[in-house]
Amino acid sequence: MIPSRHAPPLPRPAVIAQRWSRAVFLHWRVDAARLAPLLPPGVRPDEFDGSGWIGLVPFVLSKFQFLPAPPVPFLGTFNEINVRTYGIDDEGRRGVVFLTLEAEHLIPVLTAHALFGLPYRWASIGHRVDAEDAATVEYRSRRRRADGAARGPGTRLRVRVGDEVVDDELSRFLTARWGFHERHLGRTIWAANTHEPWPLRRAELLGIRDGLLADRGFGDLAGRRPDSVLAMPMDHPGFVTQFAAPVRVR
Repeated sequence: MIPSRHAPPLPRPAVIAQRWSRAVFLHWRVDAARLAPLLPPGVRPDEFDGSGWIGLVPFVLSKFQFLPAPPVPFLGTFNEINVRTYGIDDEGRRGVVFLTLEAEHLIPVLTAHALFGLPYRWASIGHRVDAEDAATVEYRSRRRRADGAARGPGTRLRVRVGDEVVDDELSRFLTARWGFHERHLGRTIWAANTHEPWPLRRAELLGIRDGLLADRGFGDLAGRRPDSVLAMPMDHPGFVTQFAAPVRVR
């Protein structure tokens, strides 16, 4: 069954909230057998049309908060880029499985790792909307080393967002993900999230030079065209996403 574009109610109280905007979704088909070793115990690859999927997803994050407190004042707005795939557990809970999450600020990086075990990395990331074409956006990143130097793997991609509204089975499979799976403190967890439906548009990849996919063992993907390119309109204000406290996957 394909996920609904509308999030179900959170099964537990929300503990973190943040605003997302300017999201871009690049996805490639891959053999599900390549994904299985990367998933937490109790989670198997979630397939669509006989394939597993790998995504490269940059977006802008703001108004980060630990609920019920107000947004953390000094974090402001920053960028994040993740490499992800998709899993399903024996209870039928679909979720994102993050292979890496690159983020600009250390506080969210350390917090998300402590609460959920997520594989965050500190990185230098920027994005720019084209001054002459407001539908075109470029993201670029470089992972920082322990000494703060931005010399690790990174990515640079440029996408033009079209006018065609997209809401089909594939777009829902790839983006209507109301939770994530992770291995944390010796057990597999699933944490639900909720937000309004994605306002997706068909997009065109204008160029990519990538090292994040290669860093996770998928260096062959950036050399071929993605099988799906979707994005939020660049002028969309974004929406608030809430994450619930995790539950254990048995």
